[in-house]
Amino acid sequence: MSVTDELVANAEKYGPQLSGLRPPARPAKQVAVICCMDARINVYKLLGLAEGDAHVICNAGGVVTADERRSLAISQRMLGTREIILIHHTDCGMQKFTDDSFKRQIEEEVGVKPDWAVESFTDLEADVIQSINRIKADPCIPYKDSIRGFVYEVETGRLREVRP
Repeated sequence: MSVTDELVANAEKYGPQLSGLRPPARPAKQVAVICCMDARINVYKLLGLAEGDAHVICNAGGVVTADERRSLAISQRMLGTREIILIHHTDCGMQKFTDDSFKRQIEEEVGVKPDWAVESFTDLEADVIQSINRIKADPCIPYKDSIRGFVYEVETGRLREVRP
C-alpha cells in the first residue's frame, strides 16, 4: 500500500466523523494564515484552529509571492477574511541554499532553467518583514490593518512575533 493509499483510507474514516457538521465556506475567524509547508508545523494545532476557522495557505518558506497575494485578495474580497498572519520558522530549508544554485542545479539536470522565483532567504525576520511589506504594497488586497508576522521556533514550539 502506498502512502497515498493510506491517506485516502484515512479520508474515508474522516467523513463519517463529521456527522453532519458542515463548516462554513467563509472562515469563521475571518483570518488567513500564510506559513511554510514544513512537515514539522501543524498550523491548526499550533494556533488552535478547527475546520472552518481560517484560510491556511502554505508554500516553501511561507514567503509571500504573487500566488499568495492572489489567494489573499480572493480570501478577503470573496470570503470575508480581515486579518493576516504570516509564519516562518527556524531551521528552514529555504535558508540552506541560494536561488541561483538551485536553479542552476535544475538547469543542469533537465536542460531548462525554471521561470519561477525560488525565494530563498538568509534572514528569517527580514523575510517576514518583506512579506508584510509585499502585502501592504498590493492594491488588490483591501484589508491591511491587521497583518502580523511570526517565527515559529521548531526547537521550543514557541511563536515569536516579528515587528517591522
